[in-house]
Amino acid sequence: MAETQVVSDAQQLSESLGQLPEPVVKPAFIVVSGLPGTGKSYFCRKLAERLPFIILESDTLRKTLFPATTYSPPESSRLFQAVHHLIEGLLKKGIPLILDATNLSERYREHLYHIADHLDAKLILVRVEAPPEVVYQRLKARSIETNSESSSDADWAVFQKMKSSVQKISRNHFAVDTSRDITPVLDKIVREANK
Repeated sequence: MAETQVVSDAQQLSESLGQLPEPVVKPAFIVVSGLPGTGKSYFCRKLAERLPFIILESDTLRKTLFPATTYSPPESSRLFQAVHHLIEGLLKKGIPLILDATNLSERYREHLYHIADHLDAKLILVRVEAPPEVVYQRLKARSIETNSESSSDADWAVFQKMKSSVQKISRNHFAVDTSRDITPVLDKIVREANK
């Protein structure tokens, strides 16, 4: 894809973010991974209540770029090229951020590792999970709710399909089961981010 397209898309996403947190000398970059319905967005919101970070939520950003989403590979490729460009730009400015996306494949995460390493950002990886029966109930409830806080369109069929593409995170990471008390993990990540 043309560099001008990536820059233009990243600019459009950047303009949709609203008020950014104060820049810091060494910004933390928290990458949250997990299947749909495991509680990633909820976990990210709870984290942002305790840390002055901007959340980059892939589903919201996708709808900013593509009002009529298709979730096709070309659409996803264009979205994530823009998101990676946006992440680099924010980290260079010292803006700490949380990336809320499925990030299931190590191949995709490698690019995020590279950005953090290249910019000497403090990378914190989090794997979010929940038992399948809990995920099923959440996705079912999400499909009927009209005022859901989620901007994800994923349902149980999408969860089932994506389950086979989950790859182990190769670097040290935090794991959190959102069907349990998430406070201990939140505490650890906040401590790590503030180090």
